[in-house]
Formats: sequence, C-alpha cells, structure tokens
Amino acid sequence: MRTSTVVYGKHFKLLVVGGGAGGLGAASKFARKLPRGSVGIIEPREDHYYQPGFTLVGGGLMSLEANRGKQKDLIPKNATWIQDKVQKFEPAKNSVKLRGGDEITYDYMVIAMGVQLRYDMIKGAKEALDTPGVCSNYSPFYVEKHYKEAMNFKGGNALYTFPNTPIKCAGAPQKACYITDSILRQRGVRDQAHMIYATSLKRVRFLLCWDIINHGAIGNQKSKKKIRKHQLVTIDCFDNNILKQYNNFFFHLFGIESYLKSLEKVARDKEIDVRTRRNLIEVNTNDRIATFELLDEEAKPTGKTEQIEYSLLHIGPPCSTPEALRNSAFVDKTGFMDVDGGSLQSKKYPNVFGVGDCMNTPNAKTAAAVSSHLKTIEKNLTQVMQGNRPCMQYDGYASCPLVVSTNRVILAEFGPRGAMETTPFDQSKPTYWAYLMKRYFMPALYWNGLIKGYWNGPATLRNCTRLVKSK
Repeated sequence: MRTSTVVYGKHFKLLVVGGGAGGLGAASKFARKLPRGSVGIIEPREDHYYQPGFTLVGGGLMSLEANRGKQKDLIPKNATWIQDKVQKFEPAKNSVKLRGGDEITYDYMVIAMGVQLRYDMIKGAKEALDTPGVCSNYSPFYVEKHYKEAMNFKGGNALYTFPNTPIKCAGAPQKACYITDSILRQRGVRDQAHMIYATSLKRVRFLLCWDIINHGAIGNQKSKKKIRKHQLVTIDCFDNNILKQYNNFFFHLFGIESYLKSLEKVARDKEIDVRTRRNLIEVNTNDRIATFELLDEEAKPTGKTEQIEYSLLHIGPPCSTPEALRNSAFVDKTGFMDVDGGSLQSKKYPNVFGVGDCMNTPNAKTAAAVSSHLKTIEKNLTQVMQGNRPCMQYDGYASCPLVVSTNRVILAEFGPRGAMETTPFDQSKPTYWAYLMKRYFMPALYWNGLIKGYWNGPATLRNCTRLVKSK
C-alpha cells in the first residue's frame, strides 16, 4: 500500500471512493488484476470498523476494539491510499475534487461511500447522545454506552426508535431492543421496564416484520396471498413517488412463513409495546421527553405529535448518502446512487459502478449484500474495461443475523424471490449455533475474506447444501 498526500493531477485506471467493506473489497479485487499503482482509494478515516459487530458491542457481548482495524493495514498492497475526502464529483470530466483542493482523474470508478448517519435531522439528538440515558448502536462513539445504560437501568420507559428514511442494518434498533430485554431479565428488573418500539412504519403486526422487508425480500403473487391470510400489510416509508424510485423496495412484504411465525413469537413473548407511524423529531434532555410526529398512511406528517418520557432512549438515526454524492449527477430523486439493479452500473455514466449502501438497489443495506455486489461488479467492470457489455446480474442476496437474545440468533437469508438459506438446517428458529456464527465466524470472514476481495457470498455453498437437502 502506498499513501499519497499530494495528488494534484494524479490519474488512476480505477478510482475507488470509500474505504469501507465495499470499497476495500473492490479495490482488493482489482489491485490483483491491474498493474501496480493503477488503483486509488479515497478514504479519509484512519479507523475501519466491522459494523455488523456493533449490535454485540452494544449488548456487552464484544468489545469495540475487537471490531476496529487500522485503515493503513487494510489497503491493498498494490493500491494507493488517498487519505482525503471527496468534495465534488465531475463525471463529465472523469474527475473528482478533494476537500484539500486536489483533483484526481480516472478511467473507471467504483463508488462505495456508504451512508451518513444523520442525527442532525432530529432536533436535539446530537446533544442528547452526550447525556445520560441516550445512546445509539450505530455510532462507534456511542455504541458502548448502550450496554452501560442497560446495566444501569432501574425502571421506566426503554424507548427504541426507527426513522422515516432509508437506514443501514434496519434490524439494528430491534436487535438492541431484544438484547436489552434479555439483559434486564438477567438483572431481575424487566418487570420495572416498559419497553417501547416506536417506528415510522405502519401496522406492523410484529416487531421484526419490517426488518426482513428492509433487507430486500420482495414478495411474489403467491406470497401476497399469505400476507392477507396472516393479516400482514404492505409497508412503506416515503411518499409514492419516492418509493417508485426504490424499485418497490417497501411495497411488498416477503412471504416466508417460517420466518414470520418465529419472529412473531419472539416479539409476543418479549411483550414489546410497538407503536407505529411515529417518527422521532426532537429529544428534550432536560425533561427526558422524546417527541414524535404522527404519520398518515403515506408516511406524511399529520400535524399531530406525541411525547414519550424515557429512562433509556436508543436512537435509530435517519440516513442519507454523504453530501458530495447526494449533490452529484449520479443520484436519483432519493439522493441515492442511481444504478441498474442487475449490473450495478451507473445509469448515466457507464464507466462508473456502485457497491454497498449508497446505491438505490432494493436489497438490504448490509455487509452480506456487499459480498454479492462485489461478485457482480468484478465480472461486469472487467467486461467494460475490455470493451464489452456487463454480463452478470446481481441476485439480490441479503442476510441479517437477527439477534433475539444474548445467545440466540435467527439466521435469515433471502432475496427477491424468497428464502436463500445456505445451511441444511432450519434457519427460521432462534439457535445457539447461529449466534456462534454471528459472534465468531462472520467477523473472521469479514476481516480475512470480504474486505480482501476473496468472499463473493455463499451462493456456491448454497448450491451444495441444496443437493444435500434434495437427497
């Protein structure tokens, strides 16, 4: 790895913007294919976090340090690390301008900028996070605080929120809620807690219903009949015009009955007070009151509000793409990168591809989805570099290890057509073995496989287990 600080006029065959899971994975793949120095990575941060581990950090089951790596140690050897931030994209010139004033040009580009946590969209939230009782598992600065608050909780409302925007790891607020429930039971104070889950989504019959939706499972006609049978309804988060830009991301509920039954039982047994169509807009730390705007059936404000007192408040932050991307020509009306959902190629600029959370694809915004993204762009970008058309289609794979207690996980895997389970076991049940995978196997796979460009998802393994199941 070479670090470049003076880069004015620098040109790269491939420029990767973002040094997260998607950016490092893409850079690693192509740094092995292209001549030394052909790949540049723009990433300002010195620390790299395994963000899927934050749920366990917030539950006291892992340390933050175990989920942190140094960026300088992760950049591929044949790539150049540009430790700066993109100020402006100029795709017509195949160039980007950096915050420091430098300009870089490219032949091809992969945008892997992820999403930005927008606590600033909630009045008082940023300040509240530095006060007692308020926390968020999404930020490395506050994730450890969640466990401390759960351990110090003496009684009152434990309030968990989900925003009225796209969000990465949509299951994280609920997982935090479930883990807190387990901690309070272990401490013998669960009967002193009123656990509230306030979500912007509508008429969710059980808590994790929307988590699977946000992870990209889109029901077919057959599954819609199941939805009616079980009285589960379409879920949406934005107005219809924006939703259409998300490939009907939030319009359909997945039809995997086995997951539905298991998750419904978990939510019922834990006695969570689910309050729908509520969007957190303000936190008053003096009185410990969270204010929610009430939403109508199209997720638009009704003009009415509700105030809820809290002893513990976990904020699921609104998310958007970083400012430089959402103000660029690459995005759609939602502010997310507008790509072809199959090839992951920019709809406007064929020499540019996207990876990860910053895209408007209808899959889950998780590291598991990134593995399949990388497989897709490796093939398609190589084809484009050779003067051919993209030939591979992203299969929509996503996965969410649904942590339902301090030692049980439902290993949900799914795609647009339903379940895409990898193991020969029943993954719809909360199990200890799935927890062990979440705790030990998946972090190792991330550090040694995904970000090094070696892990392309479990499709091959899944095909093998299908043969076992069929016998």
